[in-house]
Amino acid sequence: MNGVDPKTGFETEAKERFAPDDVLYFKIAKGGSPIRLWVAEWNEIASRHGVNVQTTRTKDTTQGTLHYEPILAEYHKLVEERGTPTSVTFCWMQGEQDGRDKLDAPYADALKQLLFNLRRDLKQPNMNVVIGRLNDWGEGNNESWHKVRQAHMDVAASDPRAAWIDTDDLNDKEVDGIMQNQYHFTGAGCALLGRRFARQSNLLVHGNGQTKDGRPQ
Repeated sequence: MNGVDPKTGFETEAKERFAPDDVLYFKIAKGGSPIRLWVAEWNEIASRHGVNVQTTRTKDTTQGTLHYEPILAEYHKLVEERGTPTSVTFCWMQGEQDGRDKLDAPYADALKQLLFNLRRDLKQPNMNVVIGRLNDWGEGNNESWHKVRQAHMDVAASDPRAAWIDTDDLNDKEVDGIMQNQYHFTGAGCALLGRRFARQSNLLVHGNGQTKDGRPQ
């Protein structure tokens, strides 16, 4: 998500759906980072699911520190400048690395822990959540990829203030005359991703829940 510019889709749509002056947002993105780098409790969660934590963690030496703290820092900065917001919505687009590394087993519990941590640390127990479901790049030949996709939907279904959005049409690209599912989103796909995040956020803020197909209009 490092390459996604919120101004090309999210910001425009959010200002159309909400009063323009009421929209405040910030983006924290770390490309290629698995969910364990966002959740301090991941080791314990993964161990419960039979994951060899020590072996897995050897891959983290170049990833830096936990990515969670910058979220809190940016939020508190926003509150200091503009006051406590009326509502908060957290948009999450992640999971590719977990699907590729076959670390699907602890994923749902880790994501639930992340949402719990944010609601607690931001002091926003009613925080809304919009989850971008993993796209269909690895859907046909990667069971772990499919299970992370399912986890995104399951977590949204288990949380009364959460919803998921579809991304299967955002990575379609024609290569040598053949339409293919790419790993990364296209430029147009990135913009539409932002619009869907804003549209679904608006629905949650106004108590209208989840769209059936993950493609809010």
